Amino acid sequence: MVTKQSPQEEKVIPIAQVRFDSGEIDAAVAVLRSGNVRQGKVTRELEERFAAMVGARHAVAVSSGTAALHLAWLALLEPGDEVLVPAFTFIATASTVVFAGGRPIFCDVDPATATLDLEDAARRLTPRTRAIAPVHLYGGACDVDGIQRLAREHGLRIVWDAAQAHGTRIDGRDVGSFADMVCYSFYPTKNMTTGEGGMITTNDDALAERLRLLRSHGQERKYEHTLLGLNYRLTDVQAAIGLVQLDQLPGWLEQRRANARRLDALLAGLPGITTPVRLPGVEHSYHQYTIQIDAAAAGITRDDLQAALAARGIQSAVHYPRPLHRQPVFAPEHGATSLPVSERLAESVLSLPVHPALTEDDLERIGASVRSIVLGEA
Repeated sequence: MVTKQSPQEEKVIPIAQVRFDSGEIDAAVAVLRSGNVRQGKVTRELEERFAAMVGARHAVAVSSGTAALHLAWLALLEPGDEVLVPAFTFIATASTVVFAGGRPIFCDVDPATATLDLEDAARRLTPRTRAIAPVHLYGGACDVDGIQRLAREHGLRIVWDAAQAHGTRIDGRDVGSFADMVCYSFYPTKNMTTGEGGMITTNDDALAERLRLLRSHGQERKYEHTLLGLNYRLTDVQAAIGLVQLDQLPGWLEQRRANARRLDALLAGLPGITTPVRLPGVEHSYHQYTIQIDAAAAGITRDDLQAALAARGIQSAVHYPRPLHRQPVFAPEHGATSLPVSERLAESVLSLPVHPALTEDDLERIGASVRSIVLGEA
């Protein structure tokens, strides 16, 4: 007689899974054995190959995605410059503006894509506005054409936050190829990782040179410093891991997209559940598969759905539970700002597992669990 497993006995399906196999281990060990563990030729190779992958003239490797954003803003901003920032994103998009002497001006987001709402951003322009900080959230893409048009009309610079968008394309063009700068994260849960790390891509020779100086104490020659910089260098150990991950990224992206298509089908027609929007011409990279829950239509709140999934051994995550203008660190200055879409999304979004390690059984279990919970089935 076969006894059916209880939900508590079934394996846990994780929201993310870090993949390090023998290739990454062997590459890291080879660098360790060489003794040349600091930033060097392996990092340069990663930069060259990453730039080639996205179609940019330059790629500058750094120690984290936050470091990438910080250096980008240090290269552009003067004290007091204002930057248009979507309120619905990770805090580093805004905090790095502050650390570079700028002032984030929080804007609302589009209800379908959760990316920068151009009409709201345009309303918040002032004579102090110098730049825009669009975020390719979850692996989707912003309205790149509209953002570039707004920037041209008002003489603004653009720093794209692509921390979640490795491999995202628009009409066949990688998001990493756009001006002025594009910032990536190689955090462990990202589509590719170096453990910790980041990258900045740009087509501007002068910006690339400035970024390379800023990441290493502003040092042009040994002990000769032409800028006040920082130590934001990536090591060759990390770069060696990144090179192996870069080789595997195309296959992982295909699997993420296939998993997302399967989840779309499994969740189709559920009342109150909106699956991720794929805009025409956009190849989504599905760093996250994030649904929206209309509690009234679904008959369940986001938090209750998350708890019910956890009881069945299915991890999920909220990206993000509080918009930036309501974060304690920003609320004293910005908390009174009304950004209704960002505020609603913070209460309604839920990310489900979509990573490449999922099996067909895992996907079926995720889909069946969401359906049965929403429909009130046992």
